[in-house]
Amino acid sequence: MKIVVDQVKCQNHGLCAISAPANFALDTDGKLQYHESFNEENIDDIEDAVDSCPLQAITLSRDAA
Repeated sequence: MKIVVDQVKCQNHGLCAISAPANFALDTDGKLQYHESFNEENIDDIEDAVDSCPLQAITLSRDAA
């Protein structure tokens, strides 16, 4: 499973970085940086990040990374 962010939809609100700071962060320019792969132990935080995105730009893909 991997994280997919639609860069067209994403407007760098950063709510995902608050929900799952191990996987999402805003860089010094305010642009979202993230890791496509993740440890299963972080799945609850990542699901919170998906749910908190106001533009629904984050999805989880079952395709292997």
